Amino acid sequence: MKFNENLAQLVNYEAGKPIELVVREFGIEPKDVIKLASNENPFGTSERVVNAIKDVAKNAFLYPDDSYFELKNSLASKFNIGAKNIIIGSGSDQVIEFCIHAKANEKNAVLMAGVTFAMYEIYTKHVGAKVYRTKAQEHDLTEFLEIYKANKDEIAIIFLCLPNNPLGGCLDADEVYKFLNEISKETLVVFDCAYNEFAEFKDKKKWIDPAKIVNEFKNAIYLGTFSKAYGLGGMRVGYGIADENIIAELGKIRSPFNITTLSLKAAIEALKDEEFVTKSLENNFKEMTRYEEFAREFDIEFIPSYTNFITFKFKEQNASEIVQKMLKKGIILRDLKSYGMNALRITIGQPWQNDRVLKELKEMLK
Repeated sequence: MKFNENLAQLVNYEAGKPIELVVREFGIEPKDVIKLASNENPFGTSERVVNAIKDVAKNAFLYPDDSYFELKNSLASKFNIGAKNIIIGSGSDQVIEFCIHAKANEKNAVLMAGVTFAMYEIYTKHVGAKVYRTKAQEHDLTEFLEIYKANKDEIAIIFLCLPNNPLGGCLDADEVYKFLNEISKETLVVFDCAYNEFAEFKDKKKWIDPAKIVNEFKNAIYLGTFSKAYGLGGMRVGYGIADENIIAELGKIRSPFNITTLSLKAAIEALKDEEFVTKSLENNFKEMTRYEEFAREFDIEFIPSYTNFITFKFKEQNASEIVQKMLKKGIILRDLKSYGMNALRITIGQPWQNDRVLKELKEMLK
């Protein structure tokens, strides 16, 4: 059977291993497994959200309000924008897919950082567009601009992952806005800000303001998610914020009822529980210092992170072997081999989780 020829150049996205896999393969009890591979909130989901989901579960047979009126208006109030400036997606990665299908094709190209979220390239190849990457792993805007100017007529979309996943670094907002002024209004610039809450908490200079994007940059879109700081990874709710014209075009691609009745209620309630988010952010950066100190002690290169994870780059040790050994001990970390790196990524957990991870890592490395 023949399929779309663009699929021949694709490999499946490698998600973080689930707890169930470790239980099956190594016979470890679920309660003894620590998953710090997919940047989920280690505190789980707000109790307020859990109760709301239970209450609305009886309506699981009903489709959600496809206008997403309450959620859009809550986001509009939070960011001081209009509801018409918002599109809802099944995770922010669905909005990434909307952007690529709306703007890219086999006649043009997409520009991204040397190491960044893998789905940008995967979705780009779905439509047969060319991929340009910087030589720098992190976001070097000088190099971005050089590549863009040399291929201006070809590049339809630029992806900026701020903070960058899977590395953790982040640019200052002012330099990003300055960069935007150099870009043609015909080029769509996508700000993937899944970890923006973490970046702002650590350093307010990193905060990308959705209202500024809407009001000043008609060729840009801000992407946010409920999967990280809000602890709703399993609910799959993301959003895009942009000029009304961009949102209207993306809306032509969105299928009806693209998030669930339960997901919609969860997101609405999550926005109301800022105390839960603050607790998560405070724990994250307090605990992250422990990993930084550990890296210095064992001469491991790490990237200063503005996210809820930290990336360790290894010189002599094999990161893949470390990840596999940790897996057998019931600790799930993320191997970055698929990104061409001898590195691993660790989601920052609760203190007791980090105690165990650091203890096991220390035993291996010493």
